[in-house]
Amino acid sequence: MPSHTVLITGAAGYVGAMLCRAFAARPDVQAVVALDKEPMPEFIGGDEKITYIQMNTADEWEDALKPHRPDIVVHAAWQIRELYGKQEIGRRWNIAGSDRVFDFCLGAGSPVRRLVYFSTVASYGAFPGNSIEHRFTEEEPLRRSDYSYAEEKRIAEEHLWQKFQARGNRDIAVAIVRPAAITGPRGRFMRIRFGLQAALSGQLKENFLYRLITRLVSVVPVTPTWCRQFIHEDDVVDLTELLSFDPRVKGCEAYNICPPGPVVRGMDMARAVGKRTVRVSPYLVRFAFFVMWHVSRGKVPTGRGAWKGYSYPIAVDGSKLTRALGYHYKTESLDAFYYTNGRYEEYVPPEARRHKV
Repeated sequence: MPSHTVLITGAAGYVGAMLCRAFAARPDVQAVVALDKEPMPEFIGGDEKITYIQMNTADEWEDALKPHRPDIVVHAAWQIRELYGKQEIGRRWNIAGSDRVFDFCLGAGSPVRRLVYFSTVASYGAFPGNSIEHRFTEEEPLRRSDYSYAEEKRIAEEHLWQKFQARGNRDIAVAIVRPAAITGPRGRFMRIRFGLQAALSGQLKENFLYRLITRLVSVVPVTPTWCRQFIHEDDVVDLTELLSFDPRVKGCEAYNICPPGPVVRGMDMARAVGKRTVRVSPYLVRFAFFVMWHVSRGKVPTGRGAWKGYSYPIAVDGSKLTRALGYHYKTESLDAFYYTNGRYEEYVPPEARRHKV
């Protein structure tokens, strides 16, 4: 018999919407409460199990949750793009909103028994001293950064650790996931937004500025140590289900989520989209990011500190999840970037499909 009620924040987002659909399809879930400041997307409409609440996590949404009493919470809501000239608003949405979610889960009398929080590998910090060979593990500290996304995630995660320890909630399990760059057919073809793959693959056609950027990256600029690790969206959904329902998840633990294997270098990404590379210095990247941020007034998400992620490596070890819970990643990093295999491949135009047998 169905027994779980799940709250998913950020339900209109890339990951949140996929989780809503996957969790609602489980026979042991009786209801999914989807919370987001944006309207309900068509992608999750029409499912009887899903109740949608359009509210910002930073506002007073708790009373709307009282009738539902969720026992599992996945906190995926986040204002990823820095808001130009409105940084304090974004900070409130992210940090104060996360604090409200954590307080709801960890407070006295809370029905919540499992919390999964989406953090990021970016909070390890992109610095000149990083190397491609070093793989950050969960035992290493997150570092302060001037990149707002990484820093706000670091602060929110720090708050969660503090709240868990201070309130002594030993009847709730908390899993913090730190994903590498998430990609897949849904992210690349159903939700085309400004991002690395969209720019390199020529999918940015919405306006003159985006078309200009597509022309500028007809040759891919690559710094000496720039690299990425990618995790397939199907892996993200599957391992989030594992962390949400598996009884072996105890205490408060952080997990890097990233498949094993080599990182994806700049030349690998260029080759995957059929382009040549040109070597550039991090300082040129910094200048270009500064100009685009202000010229576009934030429409191109290259705010303060973002240039470092395109200049210095952050490579992580994602094996803890395999060791602790036996999860084996289904898709390697470069394959996730290049091929269109996955649950949502049907949405990929036939001419764009690259199917790995």
